[in-house]
Amino acid sequence: MFKSFFLARRWLLWSWPGAALIFFGTWYQVQIDVQINDWFGGFYDIVQKALGKPGEVTLEEFFGFLMTFGKLAGIYVLVAVMLSFFTKHWVFRWRHAMNDFYMSHWDKLRTIEGASQRVQEDTKRFATIMESLGSNMMDSLMTLVAFLPILWELSKKVANVPLLGQVDHALVYVAILFALAGTVVLALVGIKLPGLEFNNQRVEAAYRKELVHAEDDASRGSEPVVKDLFSHVRSNYFRLFFHYMYFDVAKFSYLQFGVLVPYIALGPTVVAGAITLGAMQQIVRAFGRVEMSFQFLVRSWGTIVELISVYKRLRAFEAQIGTAAMPRAAQPDTAG
Repeated sequence: MFKSFFLARRWLLWSWPGAALIFFGTWYQVQIDVQINDWFGGFYDIVQKALGKPGEVTLEEFFGFLMTFGKLAGIYVLVAVMLSFFTKHWVFRWRHAMNDFYMSHWDKLRTIEGASQRVQEDTKRFATIMESLGSNMMDSLMTLVAFLPILWELSKKVANVPLLGQVDHALVYVAILFALAGTVVLALVGIKLPGLEFNNQRVEAAYRKELVHAEDDASRGSEPVVKDLFSHVRSNYFRLFFHYMYFDVAKFSYLQFGVLVPYIALGPTVVAGAITLGAMQQIVRAFGRVEMSFQFLVRSWGTIVELISVYKRLRAFEAQIGTAAMPRAAQPDTAG
């Protein structure tokens, strides 16, 4: 899975430089987001000033702020589009590397249940999920590095927080505690999901294999056999739906309540009139970014569950050829 792309000579110009480019693009997007957060503070301060003292803010100043946001947003969109385009090509190269590796050992793999599906479908899903999770994790870490000092500094303006009282930099501790609590709770609630997802792929593969054989062999695919195989598919899906139902209740309840957390924490400070509207917007936005970074596992749990099930299937697949084996030498990728 990893060696066939990151350690194979054929793909060295794509794997590591490509990962570095994705890393840099993600970092640049975070830096633009920091500038947008600063913009929110200044913009809402002039809005407060304009509403409180009519005539104090000119139309040129107001539209000047909007133009600044437009420039930042335009750069962000351009970087996001180009990064997305490159990432799609990078992911396909990873899939290409895995495909070539498995096909070079096809004589040892063809007898495994669902072998064709693992080469065609699982390699695609694995590369795509790994890229998505990796990008999100990088974004979360970079966002945390960028916004945690901002929230730490802005927290000086908040003197009192409900339940915690007067604690220095209290908003940072609130974000950490809330994210940690959500991660632990949802990990416990969703503990059965990886096994169910893995079993789901197993029963689907058995059902699909019987139908494929039935296309060429009239003795295969009899109605009782097909019904029995599909009953296993249905049973596993229904169990999966049930477990995802209470997991989703916990997840979405937690995330929706999280929207209110910074406002609850700011309640005494806002009522006391100790901060401006712009400062409040900066704090809420910075709090949201820090909280979202700490919630990486919470927001990605469903994807992680899917990745675990795909990884188990591919690891079992590679056990037939030895996971230490390296891909055979291949010709340069002339397709670009």
